[in-house]
Amino acid sequence: MTKSALFTVPKNEPCPQCGAGLVIRSGKHGPFLGCSHYPECDYVRPLKSQADGHVVKVLEGQLCPLCQQNLVLRQGRFGMFIGCSHYPTCAHTEVIDKPDETAIGCPQCQPGKLVQRRSRFGKTFWSCDSYPTCQFVINSKPVAGECPACHYPLLIEKKTAQGLKQFCASKQCGKPVTAE
Repeated sequence: MTKSALFTVPKNEPCPQCGAGLVIRSGKHGPFLGCSHYPECDYVRPLKSQADGHVVKVLEGQLCPLCQQNLVLRQGRFGMFIGCSHYPTCAHTEVIDKPDETAIGCPQCQPGKLVQRRSRFGKTFWSCDSYPTCQFVINSKPVAGECPACHYPLLIEKKTAQGLKQFCASKQCGKPVTAE
């Protein structure tokens, strides 16, 4: 039995080429619709009806700084963004969700500040705003303060069974810090 046969789900829709049923299959680029009589019939079609970057709303009154056409709100594979209505002729885009900057300095490189970011899986993390020069990253919420045990200049906040607690952000120390 082939791998694609293991990942098929009937769609109850006839194939436009041969009339056999269509099934949802999984490929290296994601799920797609294909004929159940493959390889005799090679009909395939994307499962998603809308392409990447489809227009959600036209933003009236807001013009593209490059070509002076209307800007539009688009839904892309990484979330919502603003782009020019004349894409691909004009490739101007703007980010909607800019990272939230904290007032906490980076403990690894002193001039940088920690900013809140989201991974491609939706997890929140904090990293230095001078990336890629500084690659400091933590997964827990940073708190301004100093560890009394090792004097590391950053604390993190974690949820425990007893509630929110502060810990040293240093991986070598990691001791809980008592509130004064």
